[in-house]
Amino acid sequence: MTQAISAPSTPSIDSSQPRIGYRIAMPEPNNHLFELTLTIANWEKDTLDLKLPVWTPGSYLIREYAKHLQDFQAIGADGLPLVSEKRSKNHWQIHTPDSDPRSNLTIHYRLFANDLTVRTNHLDRTHGFIVSAATFFRIPGLEHQPIELEIIPPDPAWQLATPLKQLDAPDRYRLIAPDFDTLIDSPIEIGIHQTVEFEALGKPHRYITWGNGNGNFDEIVADTIKIIECEAAMFGGEVPYDRYLFLLHQAGNNYGGLEHKDSCVLGYPRSGLRDRDKYCRFMQLVAHEFFHLWNVKHLRPKALEHFDYDQENYTPSLWFCEGVTSYYDVLFPLWAGVYDVDFFLNSFSKDITRYLLTPGRLVQPLSESSWDAWIKLYRRDNNSDNSQISYYTKGMMVALLLDLKIRLESENKRSLDDLLRSLWDKFGRHEIGYTPEELIAECEAIAACDLSSFFHCYLHTTEELPLQDYLEPFGLTIEPTLAKVPYFGARVADNDNNRAIVQFVEIGSPAQIAGIDPDDELLALNGDRVTAKTLNEQLKDYRSGETIAVTLFHNDELLEVSVTLDDPQPTAYRVKPIESPTANQAINQLTWLRTKP
Repeated sequence: MTQAISAPSTPSIDSSQPRIGYRIAMPEPNNHLFELTLTIANWEKDTLDLKLPVWTPGSYLIREYAKHLQDFQAIGADGLPLVSEKRSKNHWQIHTPDSDPRSNLTIHYRLFANDLTVRTNHLDRTHGFIVSAATFFRIPGLEHQPIELEIIPPDPAWQLATPLKQLDAPDRYRLIAPDFDTLIDSPIEIGIHQTVEFEALGKPHRYITWGNGNGNFDEIVADTIKIIECEAAMFGGEVPYDRYLFLLHQAGNNYGGLEHKDSCVLGYPRSGLRDRDKYCRFMQLVAHEFFHLWNVKHLRPKALEHFDYDQENYTPSLWFCEGVTSYYDVLFPLWAGVYDVDFFLNSFSKDITRYLLTPGRLVQPLSESSWDAWIKLYRRDNNSDNSQISYYTKGMMVALLLDLKIRLESENKRSLDDLLRSLWDKFGRHEIGYTPEELIAECEAIAACDLSSFFHCYLHTTEELPLQDYLEPFGLTIEPTLAKVPYFGARVADNDNNRAIVQFVEIGSPAQIAGIDPDDELLALNGDRVTAKTLNEQLKDYRSGETIAVTLFHNDELLEVSVTLDDPQPTAYRVKPIESPTANQAINQLTWLRTKP
């Protein structure tokens, strides 16, 4: 039995236009090759252009999906090969001159699929996961034509799960997408998986789970319903879909999520759902991807209103898309009763720690982080922490400050929730993209004050965020935890041969000043052998201001450098309640966190 989630209606097909259809087979799953046949009927032009997307919406990196394509071949209606050539890395052009019968064209190609993430194809003996952007060609000029799909499983026991509309076909799995954008926004899972159906807000929902995990799905579904209801309540209790699919991949250390309009794809470790802390982190992932229904899938920057699948789509506003969503993903499970305030504060402390321990926050402005997502966030190197800050991480902090500022300015009559509702009504409901200027204007309207300085400082400069100043009126304080050893400034890990390899060196640290680099191998401190496991213990023997001799291999050359240790630095930050809050602080915190007095 198929597990397709249906769209409300079947799109009509204009018989006068070229008709597009795909056949997707996987006869030998263990070779990780999808075999695709694209058929185009009623073709009447001299050339056919096919362009494979280079990225997928929601994941802002040029992923070069074409690198996985092989065995490309174009066949005319007479069964003879057609001349084709590559015009660019993702562009194939097929010549169909007047002298050839051109009513039907067939294109064959295969895709290697052995990368299990939420944004890449994967095929093995148990399932096939199809990321549409990594799989299907865009035909310029035909983006609004329906596309039919026929899935040929290698085993009749394999089941199909997708938000696409299913056509009537008792013998094979057939689907239809009303247009190319919908196809790209629709993941396809076929294989051996578990299905759990449930209802929330009067709408059918489904968890499709591939991989053997240890989760209790009665609990997962109950908590997911709470989150759905809590998030929808922000927008009047309605959800912008008819059916919804949660597609969960459980394998190894797999982690991630990708939002779609009628579904989301979640990756989580197969053993990560029994431990309470890990379970709550999973529910934060669910809350994050589900909230993208509103903030990103419908409400999004003008630069992302219409996707250009051939190149980067630049915007300075990803901080709002992802940072605001990250801010709410820790709040919604709290508000929904999935976890308590103690867990919230512990989780929030980890987020603030991540931010404050990233030196790049003082180097890269938040708007630049958003703009440069395509070349930096997903292309990390051993200097990334020194030179950049994630728009998720700092965006979350700016969302926090914005929310608390609106609450204080309005004496708790308004909040960031009101901003989201207003943006939804003006832009999201009809999928009209907002400009950075329109976003700020709407923020000022809700806050009822001038926010030009706020946004200039926190979006376009590297001025330190006054987190403590904003949290104090809400009865919270940030407490640093200092290291018990003097500051060295290098992060070290033991490799498989028990050698201490430098992973990261903080800019301006004693290690960096001494000339220690990532990939150096530490051998000894003052003549005593050192490993990553023993480094901190050995540093306890020294004091700030002392100079130690560090022996290392640098580019396979044996060196000894002098490192002058500095004062101990914070290793973590803890957000905790003020011991004796004032009445106003207590009210502010109660209103914000929705806790009981």
